[in-house]
Amino acid sequence: MRSRCRQTELQRTIAGVVVAALAGTGCGAGAEQTALEVWAHAGQESERRVLREQVSRFDALHPRLRVRLTFLPEGSYTGQVQAAAIAGDLPDLLELDGPFVADVAWQGDLLPLDGRLDPGLLDDLLPSVVTQGTWAGHLWAVGAFDSGLAIWARRSALVEAGIRIPQGPDDAWTGDELDAALDALARTDPDGAVLDLKLNYRDEWFTYGFAPLLTSAGGGLLDPGPPPHAGGVLDAAPSVAALQRVQGWIAAGRIDPNLDDLAFVSGRVALSWVGHWEAPRYRRAWGDDLVLVPLPDLGRGSRTGEGSWVWAIAADGRQTDDVIALLQFLLSPDQVRATVAANGAVPARRSAIRPSDPWAPGGRLHLYLAQLEGGFAVPRPRTPAYAAVTGAFAEAFLAIRDGADVRRALTRAAAAIDRDVADNQGYPVTDAMRRRWEAER
Repeated sequence: MRSRCRQTELQRTIAGVVVAALAGTGCGAGAEQTALEVWAHAGQESERRVLREQVSRFDALHPRLRVRLTFLPEGSYTGQVQAAAIAGDLPDLLELDGPFVADVAWQGDLLPLDGRLDPGLLDDLLPSVVTQGTWAGHLWAVGAFDSGLAIWARRSALVEAGIRIPQGPDDAWTGDELDAALDALARTDPDGAVLDLKLNYRDEWFTYGFAPLLTSAGGGLLDPGPPPHAGGVLDAAPSVAALQRVQGWIAAGRIDPNLDDLAFVSGRVALSWVGHWEAPRYRRAWGDDLVLVPLPDLGRGSRTGEGSWVWAIAADGRQTDDVIALLQFLLSPDQVRATVAANGAVPARRSAIRPSDPWAPGGRLHLYLAQLEGGFAVPRPRTPAYAAVTGAFAEAFLAIRDGADVRRALTRAAAAIDRDVADNQGYPVTDAMRRRWEAER
């Protein structure tokens, strides 16, 4: 895997193209107004609509400011942020996918948020949200929501097959119970494929969706170090065993390839292993027959993913106080509620959750909150090496899906990660970096 510590001619070319393409995306503002440049990922249409409405409300409350909002394609978002960072042309406020925060901060492109946000806001955030945005002892990013990962099921299908329905993360199926449940469901299924693993997804999904299974088995992706290293962790026996189980499901024909992304909503499968973002669509398809159950316990407890899109401020921001005002507006309880109503995620602030909400105790999405607050959620490695980690793991997972030897695939992935770490001298946090961060607080 190529080292990212030197800017290549190709990177400089890409940066120039990206910056030029984005230069004219915002609407013009009057001379008396201050423009705030904001980049966000182009997620679901409902999310984009809500963010546009939030920006309009903020503009109305602050006539001297004008927010210029640009949506970038989700699939290429991180690459475009890197290109703009190389060119020194990041926006004032930008979204980042949570596990990539450490990389952007390590490169010196983010402003530490320590001491800049209202203490009451920070105290109100879910611990997982603060954890995801913290690296090297500093807070770099915060989000309006956190993620949920679990298995959606049709209750009627489980009852008909005589399958126990777990009541919470402490009550998860064991690996053997899940194997037996798949077999029981398959006995009455036309083709025997009863579980959707979202194999139609790409890239980051594999790390988010299946790394918790490694942790549940006693393995993992990376030892954080210093220096970080994957050898002896990613390819250790527990990690290998976890993905051998997944490979076994595929080989047995229990997994729907889901090329049309309709496996669960069409009724072809009774179970779907996926994140919170499918909650609105699945609810429309199955209504009250829908039930949410935790991922299986492979020996060290059920584990789930955490972390999602977060907001960060560019280090060379020109209107820091105004950007902080915008960020705090987007994180206000009413705006958090509007955001999660659009995407089905878990509100980042406790004060945004009402007793009647689906995340509250007794609600249909409460499992997500219980996992985040109960210590069952596992953050993806918070390290500048994360791009190498997720790229290598995704490549290994795809090979394992196609029948490759699990141990060999994970050993190759671990070696690729460790080469990247070595190429970047272990991603050190130097005294000069720490002095700069302290000066920026």
